[in-house]
Amino acid sequence: MKLVHLSSLALAAQTAVGGVLSTKHASYNTSQQLTVSTSTGTYTGLIDPKFPNTRQFRSIAFAEPPVLSRRWLPPQKLAPSNEHHNSFDLPLSCPQFMSAVPSLLGDYYPDATQIFNGNQSYQSGLSAEATSEDCLYLAVWTPANATITSKLPVLFFMYGGGFSAGGVSVGYTQPMGWVERSQSHIVVEIQYRLNILGYPNARGLVDQNLGLLDQRMALEWVRDNIAQFGGDAASITQMGQSAGSMSIDAHAHVFYKDPIARAYFMMSGTLFSGSAVADTAYSNFSFVASHFGCGADSNDGVAELDCMRQVPFDQLENFIGQYGDNGTQPALSFVLAVDERTIFSDYPARIQVGEVARLPSILSSCANEASSLVPFNASDPYIGYPQSVVDAVTLAGFVCPAYKSTVERNQLNVTVYRYQHAGVYPNMSPFEWVGAYHGSDIPMVFGTYGLVGGEATDLQAQVSVAMQDHVLAFAKDPLNGPQKLGWKPMVTTDSNGGQLLRFGADGKAVQYINGLEVDGVCQGLGEYDAFP
Repeated sequence: MKLVHLSSLALAAQTAVGGVLSTKHASYNTSQQLTVSTSTGTYTGLIDPKFPNTRQFRSIAFAEPPVLSRRWLPPQKLAPSNEHHNSFDLPLSCPQFMSAVPSLLGDYYPDATQIFNGNQSYQSGLSAEATSEDCLYLAVWTPANATITSKLPVLFFMYGGGFSAGGVSVGYTQPMGWVERSQSHIVVEIQYRLNILGYPNARGLVDQNLGLLDQRMALEWVRDNIAQFGGDAASITQMGQSAGSMSIDAHAHVFYKDPIARAYFMMSGTLFSGSAVADTAYSNFSFVASHFGCGADSNDGVAELDCMRQVPFDQLENFIGQYGDNGTQPALSFVLAVDERTIFSDYPARIQVGEVARLPSILSSCANEASSLVPFNASDPYIGYPQSVVDAVTLAGFVCPAYKSTVERNQLNVTVYRYQHAGVYPNMSPFEWVGAYHGSDIPMVFGTYGLVGGEATDLQAQVSVAMQDHVLAFAKDPLNGPQKLGWKPMVTTDSNGGQLLRFGADGKAVQYINGLEVDGVCQGLGEYDAFP
């Protein structure tokens, strides 16, 4: 494979910041034209000389801090304000745990795939250092010349991380190089509560899926304020990966009457991917509460919560995280909970009556999703997990849920575009068995693939540009934009399974293939190929 010096896009990716930035910005442009007034305050951003055509507003609050007595309550809207804020630094991430268990991405690409963690090790086995319960912030990146009359399409990104990790400081999702290249769109990235603080499933609460409500409040803030940054509130594409993608699907079924967004981009995850629990005994929360002496009367949910609100968040994270690292059983899980308010037990029934937002959607997957999710053999990393197991997890968690969600939307005449990322690149896939793993399309879409070691290839640069162009065509015109590039909506009732776009396989940036090549196994037709 021919190696080249990094393109300007990849150079931008190499210099993208993967952590919370210093408050010393003498070399940055922070002049008056970078100040934007919103309904909740005035914010001054900056221009980094490395990205001279991109404005960055790195930290903007969208809700009151969910701290003290507001822990485990729905997000509270900010009051109108004229207070001025400097928006120079990325916010502290929401509380989360840095697992000491070896993992492919944690061992080889922590700076690109993990949140900024201060001076602490990425595998400390402790509550992450650079985190805070005061974490409900978003960041905005725009072309430098964007004004209120620009009306640019907006990509509203929600990170993945299994509902237990993630933040806007993750290096791979820094969009400066992408905005610098396109000069025709805005990217917003948000933070939302995680783990027990975001998805407690506690008996004393009415609202359990607080992280989902955080996402919605952030979306409402963007709807109300993005015009001031040059965005079009009527042209928001809600975009997410993994847990963020599953969350988008949840939004589509909860807020179908008022989705705010006009399109969805779901990367590697739908509600059919699983992870929702229906624990009516509230056993996980009460187990943790008992450990901290808050379970004297397990039937008194209010007392249990009041007691648990006195426990520092890092102690909660350490107990739950170390419990998991030790492999203690039964396992603890704090993810989406079935509450029949935001997460439902019978989605087919809701589909039958049309209770889903009928918005154009991109549904995607990676060819070898589960290679980075199954147990990692750090002592002999050249030996991967059995491919048959990897394939089974890839199909059950990602490929077949994407197919099922496509069928669901086809039944309602919703336009669905599908792609598969199948590219394998030397600087991103350190071992042959890894392939196109879960999340490998993130740095290709964001143009941050240069963050990790080794030179980029011609193919890598071409794939990244192609993916960006296809996504932006969708963001600008969700119904017809992709078709102008030759990407047709997928119709699963076609004899060939419809058209699916494949990126990066066979030395080609873009291929259009029959959907059955990927989805056929979900219908009992043929075998799945994780290395096409």
